[in-house]
Amino acid sequence: MSAIPAYADVLAAAERIAPYVHRTPVFTSGFLDSLVGANVFLKAENFQKVGAFKARGAINAVLLLTEAEAARGVATQSSGNHGQAVAYACAIRGIQATIIMPEHAPRIKVDAVRGYGAEIIFCPQSEREQTLADFVDVSGSVVVHPFDDVRVIAGQGTATLELIEQVQDLDVVITPIGGGGLLTGATIVAAHHGIVAHGAEPETVDDAFRSLRDGIRYPATGVPSVGDGLLTRIGEIPYEVLSDAGTTILTVSDDEMLDAMRMLAERTKLVVEPSAATGPAAVVRYAELFSDMRVGVVLSGGNVALELFAPSASAASDA
Repeated sequence: MSAIPAYADVLAAAERIAPYVHRTPVFTSGFLDSLVGANVFLKAENFQKVGAFKARGAINAVLLLTEAEAARGVATQSSGNHGQAVAYACAIRGIQATIIMPEHAPRIKVDAVRGYGAEIIFCPQSEREQTLADFVDVSGSVVVHPFDDVRVIAGQGTATLELIEQVQDLDVVITPIGGGGLLTGATIVAAHHGIVAHGAEPETVDDAFRSLRDGIRYPATGVPSVGDGLLTRIGEIPYEVLSDAGTTILTVSDDEMLDAMRMLAERTKLVVEPSAATGPAAVVRYAELFSDMRVGVVLSGGNVALELFAPSASAASDA
């Protein structure tokens, strides 16, 4: 592979990971279509292995390790979904995985990482990269980065590759963006097929939006968001690919993400996490951009604490 992933890398990844991942279904909602004035197709990666698209990239990267690399074990940093995916991928090959996780990581994701047999090292959110570097210096483990890795990006691109195979004549594809691996893979695939790709991001952690707008790779904002999987800054490879592609990022509020998450549960019976709800939230907020279009939305994962589906106390009292 080159320093920048290509469409051919995505095709190869799709064949490589096929025995270990699900070909996830696509759902539609008449209610959502009428709300937006478009045909919206929801790619349900919440039904993927480990409950998120991250399985695709992690498995591709781990399967590409040489035997010598695999013997050293794998390490990564993750708020949860990538950690689960790396743990699962390493279990497939029978190699050791160590995951650096932020202290505030959701319990559901911590338990899942441990369930796949990985070791966890906790640290403050802002110290994840340094903690990983310190561990690798001592252990010699191979790093599988959540998004700044061409093998990972190629694997993530297989979600959009499937979506385009499943739904004909799409006009646009939307995915969430944190570090940018999923959107970068989507952009590579979409461009090959003449389709526009957009990212969706919480407005409180809008470093990707500002980075691509201003031509400067900004650091993460450090501001909390219910989209806990999207708190990291845009990666170097994603920044380069998305800048060259002129990719647009659409921002949404935390309340809009939660509203979209609950709407999907009520109207389609799909359970997704807040990060995954950025796409549907963006389609609703910017409905005028998508009028009469065929819009593919990648629902990135479903690892969510169920209490988030309950309305707030204040909302309940106002009802």
